[in-house]
Amino acid sequence: MSDDKPTPGAPVEEPVGEPVAEEPPVDDVVGSARESLADAEAAGSPTPETVAPVAEPVVVEPVVVEPAAEPARVEPAAEPVMVESAPTEAAVPTEAYEATVIAPVVTASEPTGGAFGPQPIFVQAPEAPRPRGNRAAAGAIGLLAALSFGVLYLAVGVGLGLIDGSVTASSIGTALLAALSTWALWVPVVVFFIAFWLLGAIINRGRWAAWVIFGLIVGVAAYGGHLLGQLFQAPFWSLTAKEGAELVEGQLLAPLAIAAFIIGRELTIWFGSWVAARGKRMTELNVEARREYERTLEAGPQLHQY
Repeated sequence: MSDDKPTPGAPVEEPVGEPVAEEPPVDDVVGSARESLADAEAAGSPTPETVAPVAEPVVVEPVVVEPAAEPARVEPAAEPVMVESAPTEAAVPTEAYEATVIAPVVTASEPTGGAFGPQPIFVQAPEAPRPRGNRAAAGAIGLLAALSFGVLYLAVGVGLGLIDGSVTASSIGTALLAALSTWALWVPVVVFFIAFWLLGAIINRGRWAAWVIFGLIVGVAAYGGHLLGQLFQAPFWSLTAKEGAELVEGQLLAPLAIAAFIIGRELTIWFGSWVAARGKRMTELNVEARREYERTLEAGPQLHQY
């Protein structure tokens, strides 16, 4: 065995690296701790047990901050419910609403797929019948009445001429042709027609009794037409006021003026009966059309297959 002691005069080897501190023995540490406790008791200082609570804040507090708590606040499972699931659920009512709104707009003439189901069928409601009037017919019948008035009025005038000698049997044709181009004939005829047509427009589909009663007005109009025709025949624009008044006074009770009143009154009664008969027929047709319209509404729309 070699001796560990260095030989005199030999070089001493220094240890390489940092010097290692020698650890005190365990017995020395325990003894120093006991001496510290004894000194603390003798001096009345708090024991290590009482000091321990002060050391609690020194305890490793970072352990209190639990790392698992922060991820718990942002729950991955909640995101699909709050963000994705809600829009997915709301999309279904939106599509259904769009289908409900769009479906009635599509007409039967525009075929579509089966996404909207059965298509609505639009049925046009029947229009209410317009009542038929009788005014146009009164005007047409009034033309025939005016023509009859002109023939009778001219015949009476020629007859009165034969009576007073102003017209002879050989000159009847000439007198008739001459009268056809005079104001004295056509003014009463035009006035009679206007009065007859206005009365027909007022009575319309009225009864014949209305024509019998108010036919007197047409007779008065025909009488006034005779007086106006005499003024046009004069002619009135070449007469003075006094001469015009004398002409009217001379025709007030003239036989032809009275004949114009009677002819106008009687023709209104008889041609008015024709207008009233047609008006009655129009009333019946209007009632029947109204009943048919009401029956159609009560029956409702009908689908016919061809």
